Amino acid sequence: MIQTHTIAPIATIQTPFKEKFGIPRQPNLVAAQGRLRFTNPKLSWDAIKGIEQHSHLWLLFLFDQHLDKDWKPQVRPPRLGGNEKVGVLATRSTFRPNNIGMSVVRLLKVESENNQPVLLVEGVDLLDGTPIVDIKPYIPYADSIECASSEMAESAPEALLNVVLSPLAEQKVETHHLSDTFVTLVKKVLEQDPRPTYKRTKVDDKIYGILLDEYNITWRVINCDPNPSSENTPITKQNLCEVVDIEKA
Repeated sequence: MIQTHTIAPIATIQTPFKEKFGIPRQPNLVAAQGRLRFTNPKLSWDAIKGIEQHSHLWLLFLFDQHLDKDWKPQVRPPRLGGNEKVGVLATRSTFRPNNIGMSVVRLLKVESENNQPVLLVEGVDLLDGTPIVDIKPYIPYADSIECASSEMAESAPEALLNVVLSPLAEQKVETHHLSDTFVTLVKKVLEQDPRPTYKRTKVDDKIYGILLDEYNITWRVINCDPNPSSENTPITKQNLCEVVDIEKA
């Protein structure tokens, strides 16, 4: 008889992504930073001794927003246009049998906060407050497989939208004293086109909003090509995304 095990989170991560909409679909597509704080009292400085010898870490986490939701054996991955069904275990769908996810992130440094360690990482694709259940070092010789392939997602997605700021948004950058790093984060998130896949094949005049850190970013796609050749359509003047406004949430 298979035993049932209970997994308790060991940490939580603070990220700029305050809602699911806008989170990159994979890690390291955007240089978003996260701060990982341990919640298990046994995990202190002794538990992370030597961790800085590794440039990257695997984060195993829970899709905690989905714990009360059912999963299906087949899903429609965005990389297949959202039209083709494949098995859930052949994808990285967030709706899974045990709601466990994994992401590789870059370890920037270890900081001290109230005499406790905090891991500063980069390349996160996690919702703010996501519970972390384990951390493992990324080992290049074992984890990077030269002959590996994926017909479903052979290469990283290219930028789908050319992002520009409206005069109002540029003014708000100055008003809110926003850093170049934050503005770059906004652009990189929007370049990936967070909209549902089916929206990319239609003229779309809707104004969208995403919440990054403490700011509500409103944006729209203008002059969108209604017949893109693929998800990796090269940037042209027709793939234009305008940041309309930046307001404190």
